[in-house]
Amino acid sequence: MNIQFVSEYLEYLEIEKGLSQNTLDAYRRDLTFFIDFCTQNSENEITDIKRSDITSYIMKLKQEKYTPSSVVRKLASIRGFFKWFCANEYGSKNPVQTLEQPKLPKHLPKVMTIEELNSIINSNLNTLQSLIVELLYGCGLRVSELVNLNLNDIDIKSKYVKCYGKGSKERIVPFGEKAKNALKKYFKEREFIVLNNKLEKNKKLLLKNNGKNVTRQDVYNFIRSQGEKIHKHISPHTLRHSFATHLLENGADLRVVQELLGHSDVSTTQLYTHITKKRLKEVYFAINKDS
Repeated sequence: MNIQFVSEYLEYLEIEKGLSQNTLDAYRRDLTFFIDFCTQNSENEITDIKRSDITSYIMKLKQEKYTPSSVVRKLASIRGFFKWFCANEYGSKNPVQTLEQPKLPKHLPKVMTIEELNSIINSNLNTLQSLIVELLYGCGLRVSELVNLNLNDIDIKSKYVKCYGKGSKERIVPFGEKAKNALKKYFKEREFIVLNNKLEKNKKLLLKNNGKNVTRQDVYNFIRSQGEKIHKHISPHTLRHSFATHLLENGADLRVVQELLGHSDVSTTQLYTHITKKRLKEVYFAINKDS
């Protein structure tokens, strides 16, 4: 089967859609795995793939215990590919077009309380760690946005950070005094790191003491370790969820939160309104349980 079409599609996603390398790698894995499956089932050309092949593929994924969200993501990769394939007239039949989208069980995002966050913020964090928490929670950044920040993305005087979200979409997010103070302290420390490691040309904002860039895994490990202190499993995205939920709980407009998070669809942001309603009920019944 001609895998060249996959390479051409990925090139289109990178150049035309501006997708990140992480997303492109995920698409590449998903599509390669799917095409290998079809080849093993004697489909020698992409144009030979039928709806029944995709149904069999979904069944195989479920048999191999892939989570519902993973199945939906892999199916989305295939949908996008065949839509592009037919739009470029490489084939005339889209085997995914009438395939029903699997329904995902609705899970509300995990959110931290103000007390839990304060417990972490007021613990014995170093300068870099404090800044990471302030930017993840105080600005609602994704971990990929955080580690890709450059020095010129920070305007400390006007108190805003410029970041690039999904599809390289730029957005401006304001930050408060705590984040400003954390940045000031970190900039002084960063100067020593740059001098000691001769890194004058490195424009990345976040650097470790050895001069290497802070990675996604570094941030995940740090946040996970903080969660252990409060006996809760958390990730960098938990801080982003908490940022959105706390804004809405304190009266922020849904559209404003949508802009701050960089959501292209307001329905994604609306999920957080369900969390605030759930917590409102919990507080109400906790207060009135003895009434």
